[in-house]
Amino acid sequence: MDNFFTYKNTAVRYRTSGKGAAVILLHGFLEDLTMWDAVSEELSKRNKVISIDLLGHGASDNLGYIHTMEEQAEMVMAVLKHLKLRKYVIIGHSMGGYINLAFAKLFPSTIKGVCLMNSTFEADSKEKKINRDRAIVAVKQNHKTFIRMSIPNLFCEQNRTRFNTEIEHIINSALKLSLQGIIASLEGMKIRKDSTSFFKKATFKKMLILGAKDPVLDSELLKNQVKNTEIEVVEFPDGHMSHIENKNELIKTLIDFIKSCN
Repeated sequence: MDNFFTYKNTAVRYRTSGKGAAVILLHGFLEDLTMWDAVSEELSKRNKVISIDLLGHGASDNLGYIHTMEEQAEMVMAVLKHLKLRKYVIIGHSMGGYINLAFAKLFPSTIKGVCLMNSTFEADSKEKKINRDRAIVAVKQNHKTFIRMSIPNLFCEQNRTRFNTEIEHIINSALKLSLQGIIASLEGMKIRKDSTSFFKKATFKKMLILGAKDPVLDSELLKNQVKNTEIEVVEFPDGHMSHIENKNELIKTLIDFIKSCN
């Protein structure tokens, strides 16, 4: 069931299901909480699952013209306080992973475990920042074209036809997003802080889920970064959208990770 919470005079949509130890699910850029439907259905058999529409996404409103990862994290905490939840495992896809890290830095005592799914602990490189600025220009020129081009490119090439129905669904949902919300997230991601050292040193349970053929993340580089650390790495054979491209394997991996955190 959809619920709404007011954060700084801004409407935020969230969903809860199941009972047990709390698991928080944060979606990625141009997505919304419905990306977790299949995952949530399984996880909620054992856990209390909370999924949230991030600022400027889904049915949540915009707060400003730059949605920093810290601001998103503060909003998530406000929802969790409203639900009277104190400790949780937090799982974030792509941009949701960046927000996980900001959240864990701000509220470390609440964290049982953090899973970065198709995400990174690194800040944007100079090249990535230039690409974010290019994306902002493209969005201002024609956000519909930007969305239609961006979403398929998150899947590995051989899956773009196979998952055409799912891709169209994501595109149609993303086309409803406001220009302000899209740009505010691009601006926020561009200026996010590096969390490499923090994530490596953190004492809570940690997992990094990667796609071997992820078109937007260098999985080999990230695997090398976390060698000889306590970060558990799981690599699926496909792209950036593991919840679609490797759904069953992902669900099993997340169930096992959550069990290890509790």
